[in-house]
Amino acid sequence: MTTGTISRTAVTSEPIHEVLAERWSPRSFDVSVEVPAEKITAALEAARWSASASNTQPWRFLVARRGTAEHATIVENLMGFNQAWAASAHVLIVNLAVTAEDGTPLRWAQYDLGQAVAHLTVQAHHDGLHAHQMGGIEVDGLRAAFDIDAALEPISVTALGVLGTPEALANDVLREREIAPRSRRPLDELVLLSV
Repeated sequence: MTTGTISRTAVTSEPIHEVLAERWSPRSFDVSVEVPAEKITAALEAARWSASASNTQPWRFLVARRGTAEHATIVENLMGFNQAWAASAHVLIVNLAVTAEDGTPLRWAQYDLGQAVAHLTVQAHHDGLHAHQMGGIEVDGLRAAFDIDAALEPISVTALGVLGTPEALANDVLREREIAPRSRRPLDELVLLSV
């Protein structure tokens, strides 16, 4: 079964923008398709224009294309399960939070980074790409490999590329996850107070 035979559009309690309803996080990326530089730049530009506390913009990105030593280094610093599929993504982006500015801790840096990466993801989907966020990363390994400044904290990695087929994935567990129905908690479990 391929993703083309089932709907990946979210079933929502109220209509939402189609880019949001259709966005999902695949693990299979088409290795035969290169992502144009303009689409990568557009995704990063969307992140750049995200809101942040006091306009501090506490996000930085390390961007590596498949086939480079840097891409391979990022794959090596993903936790086991992620290594099984992420190498096929055309681009891997290490998402970094700026934890302090002029010695002052930035309390909302991780929140702001997450918001910026969400904007990146939505723009990428709008442009016909797919993104998959990974928290399973070797922080110390990435820090050492890229000589990351102490004021920057690797938080996650984004895999970015063109959707592949479930059959391209290495094992049955990955293939089953790729085609499993999408689900979310009901809204009434998430909204604790609404007056």
